[in-house]
Amino acid sequence: MSQATKKSKLASKQYVKRSTALTIWRRLKKNKGAVMGIIIISVIILLALAAPLIYDYEAQVIEQNVLNRLQKPSAQHWFGTDDLGRDVLARVIYGARYSLAVGVVAVGIALVFGVILGAAAGYIGGVLEDIIMRITDIFSSIPSVLMAIAIVSSLGKSTFNLMVAVGVSSTPAFVRVARAAVLSVRGEEYVESAKAIGMQDWKIVLVHILPNCVSQIIVQTTLRVASAIISAASLSFLGLGVPAPAPEWGGMLSAGRAYIRDYSYLTIFPGLAIMITVLSLNLIGDGLRDAIDPKLKN
Repeated sequence: MSQATKKSKLASKQYVKRSTALTIWRRLKKNKGAVMGIIIISVIILLALAAPLIYDYEAQVIEQNVLNRLQKPSAQHWFGTDDLGRDVLARVIYGARYSLAVGVVAVGIALVFGVILGAAAGYIGGVLEDIIMRITDIFSSIPSVLMAIAIVSSLGKSTFNLMVAVGVSSTPAFVRVARAAVLSVRGEEYVESAKAIGMQDWKIVLVHILPNCVSQIIVQTTLRVASAIISAASLSFLGLGVPAPAPEWGGMLSAGRAYIRDYSYLTIFPGLAIMITVLSLNLIGDGLRDAIDPKLKN
């Protein structure tokens, strides 16, 4: 094959990828819910990134000031102050850094292991598939929060262990999605052609199979980040998440429940932060699903 032919084929593949991405983006832009979700999550991410420029972490987020304790929302403290005199708005904004980081890293862990195991089960099949899927069934039969509690209790309370716990509890969902996606394309002609020319199995999976399964995996990833944020908040609410005094939305809910009758803002604002973030991610996930495969919408 000449060099010019290789360049032509490479350019053709790149064009197809660009055109596919543009088509998905055009469909996504037509979905008002998805656009709203993208705007909301973008604002939350920007606030989380800019938090050190807006607030002093030591002075306004974790330092205790008893003289300012339990001040209701005002011009000075928009979201009020908590029982230790810390600014609730500052803690909510900084809490986005922890919640988003835990959600993204945990889903990253689940994505890597889930796709590897699911692809192996779907492509190789046989005894290996039975073993992987039966183990997945066992893990799926355990409530994800209960499994995460057991993992954190065993490893100890820390932010990294929280990420690992949520990631492990999210892995079965990715195993199932990856296996189903691989099974749907395993018998295609281009896969059989790759086998016929003697290409190694791992190359076939990486080069020919997984790129054609990426759409389902992307949608699942978006939706699982939202679930991971809820799981992380639940563990922090139970005292097994991000260690105090670091701000985390679930931990803020737990600390504010003792004052919910007279100072309900202590739970309202972190609760709204969780709700809005999860809602935006779910809107994006639903929009991506419809944009990638419009038939699902019909």
